[in-house]
Amino acid sequence: MSFALLVYASAYVKCYYPAAFTAGLLRAQPMGFYSPQSLVADARHHGVRVRRADINRSLAHPTLEPDSDSTGGVAIRLGLGGIRHLGDDAVDRLITERDQNGPFTDLGDLGYRTDLTTPALEALATAGALESLGPDRRQALWAAGPAAASRDTHLPGIASGLDAPALPGMTAFEITAADLWATGISPDEHPMQYLREHLDGRGALTTAAVTRAGNGATIWVAGAVTHRQRPATAGGITFLNLEDETGMLNIVVTQRLWDREHKIVRSSAALLVHGVVQSHHGVTSLSADHFEPLDLLGLAGTSRDFR
Repeated sequence: MSFALLVYASAYVKCYYPAAFTAGLLRAQPMGFYSPQSLVADARHHGVRVRRADINRSLAHPTLEPDSDSTGGVAIRLGLGGIRHLGDDAVDRLITERDQNGPFTDLGDLGYRTDLTTPALEALATAGALESLGPDRRQALWAAGPAAASRDTHLPGIASGLDAPALPGMTAFEITAADLWATGISPDEHPMQYLREHLDGRGALTTAAVTRAGNGATIWVAGAVTHRQRPATAGGITFLNLEDETGMLNIVVTQRLWDREHKIVRSSAALLVHGVVQSHHGVTSLSADHFEPLDLLGLAGTSRDFR
């Protein structure tokens, strides 16, 4: 009964308050079965807008902001604590300085008032957290070093090198790569989107399209591997979870297939899978019969696997 109550309450909140539900899970990381990237992707599929961390708007953890275009009228603002190379002390110092003495006005002002290191400022720039100060990510990366050299022991406004030259903006692929490196979360794009043209040429379906293929259909599907699980009660069967820009799909791997292709299945961050659709009582999975490794262009996260 206790577990049933938790399931019902969680389902209720996820249905009627999806932004708050996702923000709560993100604040409780590390926990649970799904990675922050998967949680954000699921929220996006349900119409929730997720905004990147911002130096003048974010707290340490994800929060909610009004947004008329987002489901429920609120969006998720990612927290500064999720950016690598910052650490709790630096985040607390940054937020305290901002709250006590007002928003940061530019990169020089940020460096002067917070004493952040060059790696910390570069991580903020890479995560897109400095864009409200004016420069885009590439320009902010250029100016991170000089900004870190600006200290309250110096006269304000004398740091040189803060004005970056005209630099080409990052491509969508580079922005996704930067997001994943800095925070592990890509709020706008899923890495699989960059392979979709190639996968269409291979005849591979999206995970969402698999549910419409019908029970018994023989298909190809591709995705990033988020989990590899082998329950003790499953008789040697391994379950994979594939994720793409449209959703997730469970892949069933028999012991015989695992023995034959385990090197590919176990070591590949993304897979192209051939198999037969199994659809019963509204639940769809794929019984695999062949795997091919898929190069996710260095954008794959770490899967959660059985030991």
